[in-house]
Parts: sequence; structure tokens; C-alpha cells
Amino acid sequence: MRRVTLFLNGSPKNGKVVAAYGTLSDLLSVASSKLGIKATSVYNGKGGLNDDIVLIRDDDVLFVCEGEPFIDPQTDSKPPEGLLGFHTDWLTLHVGGQYFTTTWSTLVNKEPDIMLAHMFKDKGVWGDKQDHRGAFLIDQSPGYFEPILNYLRHGQLIVNDGIDLLGVLEEARFFGIDSLIEHLKVAIKNSQPPEDHLPISRKEFVRCLLATPTKSEMRCQGLNFSGAELSHLDLRYINFKITNLNCCNLAHANLCWSQMLCSNAEGASLKRCNFEDPSGLKANLEGANLKGVDMEGSQMTGINLRVATLKNAKLKNCSLRGATLTGTDLENCDLSGCDLQEANLRGSNVRGARFEEMLTPLHVSQSVR
Repeated sequence: MRRVTLFLNGSPKNGKVVAAYGTLSDLLSVASSKLGIKATSVYNGKGGLNDDIVLIRDDDVLFVCEGEPFIDPQTDSKPPEGLLGFHTDWLTLHVGGQYFTTTWSTLVNKEPDIMLAHMFKDKGVWGDKQDHRGAFLIDQSPGYFEPILNYLRHGQLIVNDGIDLLGVLEEARFFGIDSLIEHLKVAIKNSQPPEDHLPISRKEFVRCLLATPTKSEMRCQGLNFSGAELSHLDLRYINFKITNLNCCNLAHANLCWSQMLCSNAEGASLKRCNFEDPSGLKANLEGANLKGVDMEGSQMTGINLRVATLKNAKLKNCSLRGATLTGTDLENCDLSGCDLQEANLRGSNVRGARFEEMLTPLHVSQSVR
């Protein structure tokens, strides 16, 4: 059995004299109990790591640590006066009116190069910057400081509800905690709401309509109106190119000179819509997807439906006089009662289409197939 004096790593005070016997694990167990820490290793006064109890001599002075590197108690890297014995002597921070209790090792060991570490490693930094309770004054927001202190304690980013991540990020930048800055950037990116692809509502659209002059072209190109209720609206001179009008209700709407090139209006209701302009301007639905649309009773004189898809569409009693339907897919389309005088159906697909009760005869030359 040998008698040794144990000190906390980096501290020349508050040592404990103990008996060293058995194995090194037994000595670490005694050190943990006496010094109130979880001892994992033992150094001699010159910083040598002791890995066998037989190397310990009687009256040796040993420094016990919890896994951190050896800190020479004689160098300037030791904590300032009042912070010695940092494993047992806790310190208090006064941050923006709120108190935080922690240890010197938490502030210094996790990120040794950051501002906080230097503030508590270097002598003379604080001077008289302590309140009446001896707490160290830090002029920062306590809400933003708390996640930083917790990060230094356990290495995890935990932010309570209601705390702005951008505020914590600025705090991390202030203290120079580069590893935490990267965590926060990822967290901020993940917290951003997904890109808004929700359909535009009738209320939103009407607000835009009211702010646009009647004869000015309103650009709605590429917008999402899927399932929107737009019936009975004045939609003249609107650019609906490549717009999503899927299952939209446009019944009884005024769509004269509307531009709907390559738009998707599959399953939409365009019942009794007006596409005719008194000045002669023609609506353009070239290349539009109009599968299964209901356009019954609509006025579409001169409309351009070139290479549009109208498969299974309802066009009963429509006025298609002078309409351009070249290359249009009219398969299984119901054209009963339509006025197709002077309409151009060259190259259109009329397989299964119904032409009952036509107002004017359909010449064979108008359709190739």
C-alpha cells in the first residue's frame, strides 16, 4: 500500500490523500469517490499518463481527469482565480437577466478555440464584470444562449419551441462555434416550409382580377388552379398558357381571347362558356389537354383547338363554326347538335365521335379519319 495525494486535473488545490492499493481501477474508483468526478485516467506532475499502479510510489502527487488532456496547474492555461477546482466549484453566468449554472470544463474543453473558452481560460478577462452575486455578466439573449450552452455540455443541438434558429445561429457566429454553425444551417434549411404548390383559390384570384384593367392581359402562365371554383367570372384576355386547370369549374365564364396553349384542363367544366370576342380576336387552346371536359353549349366560333386532346369530351350543342380542329383528338367525343360550318377537321381523330343532330352538314373533306 502506498500513500498518494490526488488533485483534479489542472488544479493545485483541494487535494485528497488516499491509500493506493490493488489495481489502477481500484485507485480510479477511490479518486471518483473522493473528488466527486468520474475518473478515467491519472497523470503524474510532469504530465505522464500512468497506466499501471506499480509505477506509483509513496507520496506521489497525481492529477486525475475524466478523459480530457493533461492540464499543467503551473501554466497560464489554468482557470482564473476563483475558478480553480472547476470540477467541484461551479460557476454562474448572468446572461441578459437570466442565470445559468455550469462548470469551467464545459465552457473550455468542448470547443477550446472559441470566444467563450478564451474568456474563461485567460486571466484578467473579466475584471469587475461580475454582478453582486459573483455571476459573470454576458450581454447576450438568454433564449439564444441556452442552446449553445447545452451544445457545449453534450454536443447535441436542442432548441426549444418558440426559439428562432436564426437567432441561435447569430449567437453561434458571435462566439465562433464553427461546428455548431454547420448544425444550425442544416436545421434552418430543414425547417423551411416546402415550396408552395397549393392551388390558387377563387378568393385570391378574384383579388388579382379586381386589380387588373379589363382589357389588359393578365399573366397566369404556369399557375396551379387545380379544382378551383372559377365559374361565372369575367376571364377575358387572360394568359393561361401551360396552366394547371385540372378539374377546375369554369362553367359560364367569359373566356374570349383567352390563351390556353398546352394547358391541362382534364376533367374541367367549361359548360356554356363564351370564347367569342366581338372584335374578332380568337381564343387559342392549341395543344391543350381537354380530356373528359364538359363544354356543352359553349360559344367557340373561330377557336383554335389544333392538336388538342378532347378524348371523351362533351361538346353537345357547341358553336364551332370556323374552328381549327386540325390534328385534334376527338375520339369518343360527343359533338351532337354542334355547328361545325367551315370548321377545319383535317387530320383529326373522330373515331367513336358522335355527330348526331348536326346543325350543318359535315363534309367528308373536312375530316381525314
